[in-house]
Amino acid sequence: MDLSGKSILVTGGTGSFGKMFVKRALQYNVKKIIIFSRDELKQYEMAQEFTDERVRFFIGDVRDKERLYRAFAGVDIVIHAAAMKHVGACEYNPFEAVKTNVYGAQNVIDAAIDCGVEKVIALSTDKAANPVNLYGATKLASDKLFVAANSYVGEKKTKFAVVRYGNVVGSRGSVVPFFKKVRSTGTLPITDERMTRFWITLDKGVQFVIDKLSLMKGGEIFIPKIPSMKMTDLANAIAPECKIEIIGIRPGEKLHEAMITEDDARQTIEFDNYYIIQPEFPWWTNDHATDGRRLENGFKYTSDNNTQWLTVEELRTLIEEM
Repeated sequence: MDLSGKSILVTGGTGSFGKMFVKRALQYNVKKIIIFSRDELKQYEMAQEFTDERVRFFIGDVRDKERLYRAFAGVDIVIHAAAMKHVGACEYNPFEAVKTNVYGAQNVIDAAIDCGVEKVIALSTDKAANPVNLYGATKLASDKLFVAANSYVGEKKTKFAVVRYGNVVGSRGSVVPFFKKVRSTGTLPITDERMTRFWITLDKGVQFVIDKLSLMKGGEIFIPKIPSMKMTDLANAIAPECKIEIIGIRPGEKLHEAMITEDDARQTIEFDNYYIIQPEFPWWTNDHATDGRRLENGFKYTSDNNTQWLTVEELRTLIEEM
């Protein structure tokens, strides 16, 4: 999408995604990019990195609807990246996860509609498909809120869509920095040697979001086709000299992740490089089926049945390029 002349706001914009998005968006002739987040230190540090006068900083929390109304004034595009994302933190602080990930999503929706925002893309996760942990459950609720929000717009112009993808290579809090940190001990802890995960680079994740801003009609969940990797292969790529210690599945953790369930597949359209889960609402008329392909019965897109796999060498190259 051509972002020229647009005012863009990124919630949770001081995170890994937000920083990469700002780098990419500044290549366009954007009017301004607003970083909306609650951590003043991270905003201060980010301001030292991004000195372009088009980058603005706005302290606020998605739990605070009034603050969102003030921040969204005059904004054309909102990328909703703010969330509690750590599985363990959400398991042990469930009320806080609901406040941020569910009520926060509702606040973003209300503010976007009332302030006349043109387009909103909410970032999701593979953990939202068939969730077994609270983080995934709150993101599933968030996804459904953003899809359903299109039926609440009425005569307003706001359109909402969701982008769902897997683990981001080297993002803050990911396993790569952790493995690098503990490799000096000579042992890398892995919860289960069978574990697999989807992986996407930060750069590709950001570009996918930008591309789908122009494609979205409102109500879609966009899912890129991305490779899977085995956790044991990742360990060997980072520290082949280390011993692998199997420590057991943690609370809320899956062996394999899913991005499209068998039930979702009935409403999913396949393209060469991505999928679209279409909403099951009577108002949905913007069907992408003329350009895409329907999926076979029983189809599911999970990290263990993927057709694309990263080898140890490819993983090592990705990590070195980070």
